[in-house]
Amino acid sequence: MARPPIDEALLIERYGPHLKYEPPGGWQSEAENPAENLVRTHCCFCGQQCGIQLKVRDNQVIGFEPWEEFPFNRGMLCPKGVKRYMQSSHPDRLLSPLMRDATGFRNSTWDEALSFTATKLRDLQQRYGRDAVAVYGGASLTTEKTYLLGKFARVALGTRHIDYNGRLCMVSAGTAYKLVFGVDRSPNPWSDIPLADVIILAGSNTAECSPITTDYIWRFRDRGGKLIVMDPRMTPITRNADLFLPVRPGTDLAVLLAMMHVIVRDGLQDREFINRHTAGFDAVAESVKPWDPVTAARISGVPPEAIEKAARWFASAERGFALHARGLEHHSKGVENVLALINICVATGNIGREGAGCVMITGQGNGQGGREHGQKCDQLPGQRSIADPEARQHVAKVWGIEPDEIPQAGYTAVEIMEAIHRGEIKGLLSICFNPLVSLPDANFTREALEKLEFFGVIDFFMSETASHADVVLAGSLHEEEEGVSANVEGRVIHIQQAVTPPGDARLDSQILCDLARHLGRGQYFDFREPREIFNELREASRGGPADYFGITYEKIDRQLGVFWPCPSEDHPGTPRLFEESRFFHADGKARFQVTEYRESGDPVDNEYPIYLTTGRVISQYLSGTQTRRIGALVDQYPEPRIEIHPRLAKEHGIEDEDWVTVTTRRSDVTLRAMVVRTIRPDTVFIPYHWGGSKSANRLTHRTLDPRSKIPEYKVSACKIRKSQPPPSLE
Repeated sequence: MARPPIDEALLIERYGPHLKYEPPGGWQSEAENPAENLVRTHCCFCGQQCGIQLKVRDNQVIGFEPWEEFPFNRGMLCPKGVKRYMQSSHPDRLLSPLMRDATGFRNSTWDEALSFTATKLRDLQQRYGRDAVAVYGGASLTTEKTYLLGKFARVALGTRHIDYNGRLCMVSAGTAYKLVFGVDRSPNPWSDIPLADVIILAGSNTAECSPITTDYIWRFRDRGGKLIVMDPRMTPITRNADLFLPVRPGTDLAVLLAMMHVIVRDGLQDREFINRHTAGFDAVAESVKPWDPVTAARISGVPPEAIEKAARWFASAERGFALHARGLEHHSKGVENVLALINICVATGNIGREGAGCVMITGQGNGQGGREHGQKCDQLPGQRSIADPEARQHVAKVWGIEPDEIPQAGYTAVEIMEAIHRGEIKGLLSICFNPLVSLPDANFTREALEKLEFFGVIDFFMSETASHADVVLAGSLHEEEEGVSANVEGRVIHIQQAVTPPGDARLDSQILCDLARHLGRGQYFDFREPREIFNELREASRGGPADYFGITYEKIDRQLGVFWPCPSEDHPGTPRLFEESRFFHADGKARFQVTEYRESGDPVDNEYPIYLTTGRVISQYLSGTQTRRIGALVDQYPEPRIEIHPRLAKEHGIEDEDWVTVTTRRSDVTLRAMVVRTIRPDTVFIPYHWGGSKSANRLTHRTLDPRSKIPEYKVSACKIRKSQPPPSLE
C-alpha cells in the first residue's frame, strides 16, 4: 500500500522543502573564483522558455547572465527565471535511489532499485495484464525524454496507459486547434503581437504567469492598439486595458457566443475569407442567434454594452489578435470556450496574417513539445493519432516492431487515477509529476495512491507524491541533460547540458534505458546520449503534422530556434502557419465548430453560493516542487491566501489577514484572507502551488471536459466563514 512510510513532519525534516538563499560558496565567491563556463540554455519553468546563460564552476551552477541575443525574451527574465539556478546544488537534492523501509527511505544501489522496480512491474503485468501498469510523464521534460517515455510505455511495458501533467494544462486548446485547423500549435510567432490593432486577452493572468509576454503587449499598446481583457479578476495586465469584461467563472462561452452574435448580426464577418478558406460558417451563424448580448449579460455578469463594444472593436480591426490561457481552458467546456474564440478570429479573417491570429499561451515548460511526440495517451510521435493505421505503421518501422504491437489509446491523467482508485490499475511509474498537489480532489488522489500495489517515481526532489512511493529513482535537473524543447510559439530550442548530475543521481534518459534493459527490452533502447534519441525522434516525426525531421541541434543554434514543421534540413522552419490560408485538413480549409453552452460540473446553489477559482502567482510554479525550495521566491508569496472582495468580506465579518475557511462539496481549507477590489464580489481565488492542508486542489472537483479530459479547476461552488487559525499549517 503506497502510504508515506513515516510521519509527514519527519519527511519534510529529511527531504524538505528547505529554503535555499545563496549560490554555492555564497554571494561573494564568484569575485574570488570566477565562473569557468557560460552556457547558453533556457529557463526550466514556464512555456515561454526564455533564453538564459548559466555560470558554471566546479560542475555547479553558481549564477546567470542575460542572453540578450535570444529573440524571444532579449535578456529579460521574470523572478522565477532570475532565481531558477538556485535549485542546482540544493540541499534537498536526491543523490541516490531510495527504497522504502520501516524507517522511511534508505539509500540503495542502482542495480537493486532498478531490479526491484522491473520485478514489481513485470509481476503485476503477469498477474493482472499489461494494462494493470500505468505511466505518468511531465511537460517539463525535454522532448527527447517525452519521446523516450512514450516509447518506453508502449514497447518496454506494452501498456496503453500513459499520459502526462500537460493534460492539466493545454489539452483543451490543443483539441480545439486540431478541430478547426487540423494541427495543435499556436499559428503566430510572438513577434506578431505588437503589430496587432486590437487584442482580446481571455483567461490569462499574463503579467504573473507569462511575464515576458507582457512586454509584447506593452509594445502593442505603445503603437496605439486597443486591449480587451476577459477575466473574473482584475489581474495586473488589466491596469492598462481599454475594456475589461468581468466574466463570472464558468460563463466565458456566453460572452464569446454573444460576440459572434453581434458580428453576424451586424455583418462584420469577412465573407470573402469565409467563402474561400473555411467550411461550416452557416451552422455557427445559426447557432449564435439566441445569444444576444442581453442574454449573455444575464448569465455572465458582463454588461451587454461591453460585449457589443468588444465584438465591434475586434471585428472592425484590420489586424485582430486573440491570446488565451487556462482561465478559458480549465473548464468542463474548455474545448467549446476555445472553439468559440477561434470561430471569432476565423470569421473576421484574423488568421495566418502578420499581426492577426489566435494563440494559446502554453503554461508548462515544454507543454508544446511534451505533447507532440508520444507521452500523450492518444498520440504517437509527430502529433500523429495513435488510431491511424498509417501512423502506427510508420512509427512501428522506426521502432523495429510490428504495428499491432503498439497499444491503442489509454486513459488520460485523471482517468488513470480513477482506474487506480477502483482497482483496475495496480502499478504506477511517474516522472516529474506531482499529482497529489496538481490533480483535482486531492483527498481522492491520496486514497488512490494508497491502493497501489507498486508505485515508482523518477524525480530530483522528494515531492508530496513521491513520499508515497516504494522506490524513488534520483533523476536529473533541466540543466543536467542536453535536449530540445518547444516554446509557446512552436519554436524548437536547444537545452544545453551545463553540469552533470551530482552524487549517484542519473540522467532521466539513462534511467529509462536502464530500466528497459532490466525488463528485457533493452535492444529497443540502445541510446548512449540524447542526440541519438533526437535523431530517432526526427525520423519518427517525419511526415507528421509536427514534423521535426529537418531540425538538428546545430541548426537550432545557428537560427536561435527552429519553428516546426520543418520537413528537411534545408527548410528554414515555419514561424507563421497558414500564411497562404491553407490549413492542415485534407481540403485545406478551416472548419468552424458549433459550440453549445452548458453549466459547470459543480454549480452554485443556496448552500454553496460562491464561486471558487484557482490559479498561479508570479513567484511560484505549478505544484511548487522546485520553487517552494528557493528562499527568495517563497519570501515574495510565503503562503497561499484567499482573495476576497470587500463587499463579500463585509457580509461575512471578514477583514484583511483574518483566517477564513473555504468549504466545497469535497473538503475545506483554512487560509488567511487577502481583501482586494480586483475580484468579482461573488468569487474567491486561491493559488494552487501548495500541498497538504494548504492545497487548493482539496477543494476542486473531477468533472472533465468530455473531449479534452481536462479538469474544471476554474470554477467550483463554495461557501466561506470567518475562522480560527488551523491547528497545523503543514
